[in-house]
Amino acid sequence: MAVGLAAVTAAITGTLVYQSASSSATSPPRPETARPGPVTPRNGLLGTIAWPASGVSAAGISGIGVLPGPGASRPVPIASVAKVMTAYIILRDHPLGAGEPGPAIVVRPGEAAAYPAQARNGDSLVPVTAGEQLTERQALEALLLPSADNMAWILARWDAGGQAAFTAQMNTTARWLGMTDTHYTDPSGLSASTTSTAADQVRLGKAAMREPALAQIVALRSAVIPVAGVVRNYNTLLGQDGITGLKTGSDTAAGGCILLAAWQHARGHHTLIVAATFGQPGTMATMLPTALQAGHQLVLAVGRALARQSAQHISGKNAGKHPRAGRH
Repeated sequence: MAVGLAAVTAAITGTLVYQSASSSATSPPRPETARPGPVTPRNGLLGTIAWPASGVSAAGISGIGVLPGPGASRPVPIASVAKVMTAYIILRDHPLGAGEPGPAIVVRPGEAAAYPAQARNGDSLVPVTAGEQLTERQALEALLLPSADNMAWILARWDAGGQAAFTAQMNTTARWLGMTDTHYTDPSGLSASTTSTAADQVRLGKAAMREPALAQIVALRSAVIPVAGVVRNYNTLLGQDGITGLKTGSDTAAGGCILLAAWQHARGHHTLIVAATFGQPGTMATMLPTALQAGHQLVLAVGRALARQSAQHISGKNAGKHPRAGRH
């Protein structure tokens, strides 16, 4: 799917319009127009790109690498974006084929008994009951769409025997992926001590999108989970301008966070764009919509720069050609 670039309101210099709206714990937020903010132009491999005015940002393009934006290498809390690593490790250890449900995961009595207290704490959860059976795919859908913290903890126990052992795997995997400025302290991202950089999460996003089952799940708008029923994806950008994933996050420590993946057709190939922006400002009701809008505008800005580079590449190739003499 090609990234639509006609809707870009500002790409090189000018302003990006950030949107915000109220949201609830039961329904994904819908951005609305807010006052425009300034952009921070930075020169990179693709020329000048309009980066979000707040927070930290980075982007990546398949075949090109990571494009550092403002604060791209500064470690910050990333909230539920940490669940991308959780899902990545689960699928590495327990691969799923196309459409395969995977093995059953049984909810333990203690995990079900903890739900009321977790709900009172305001954690992001799906309801569970003792003895409930979910397939691996359903558990990952609960993890990635409604961003269930308790499913991250259940999956960590199922895979590694406990959260501490699983978190150690997260950090080992981060180093293996070249994420040298990342430190995970829990599988859900609920802890503010779980920190990473925008550049590191772009690296993870590119790796995650190479895992077919993970890419398929993060592209879902909704899913049906035992006990919880229908759950919906907080990433309301799916289907817009080639966006097919990845993960949202928000809390008071991290602000609004988004890691996005989108596909664009450039140079005759489908090209993956991964964009990350964390620390977007606002109240608990507005920070996620603000992050969604900032991430969306960043995807569009990078897509525009990529299209410009592609056009220059084609123009340069054509300029080097000499017309053949016709036969008479």
